[in-house]
Amino acid sequence: MTAADVFKAPGLLLLAALLQVSVLWTIEVSNGHPDLLLVLVVVLALVRGPLLGSVAGFSAGLFLDVATFSTLGISSLLLTLVGYWSGRLGSIMSKSSPHPPLLAVGLATIAVALGSAFLHFVLGSTVGASELLGRVLLPTLVLNLLLAYPVHRLVCRLFPRTTRAAREVIVPG
Repeated sequence: MTAADVFKAPGLLLLAALLQVSVLWTIEVSNGHPDLLLVLVVVLALVRGPLLGSVAGFSAGLFLDVATFSTLGISSLLLTLVGYWSGRLGSIMSKSSPHPPLLAVGLATIAVALGSAFLHFVLGSTVGASELLGRVLLPTLVLNLLLAYPVHRLVCRLFPRTTRAAREVIVPG
């Protein structure tokens, strides 16, 4: 991670949080909303690893919780876990493959939806399983998958791989 990454990542996350709260909440497809912050955290973690993914996830969740006046800490916890595990997934997957963003964003969307439902259940509010899976999760999953490639391209341009990160061991077989 370079010194410029330290300033670019929080700026990008803050801009994405503002877009998420002001513009993207108005886009609704069958009760599902695109989650730009989730996609951005996943892609940052894929490109820069689990440490930046965890810090970006916590920061993005905190920005989102404060901006929406929701229960403080739920989004931070979920996005921190997603950032870490997406970074771990990115470290074991091939960097030359075009599919890690789709796979990671899809898994992260499902994990955040199920984790959020579980945490809300533990805190006392309930959501029906058919509404969560059919009316919210599937449209959100499709919208997040549509955002995956453009966000991945943007992050790859803003955070180019260094020579150390560009090395990849290819095992013949």
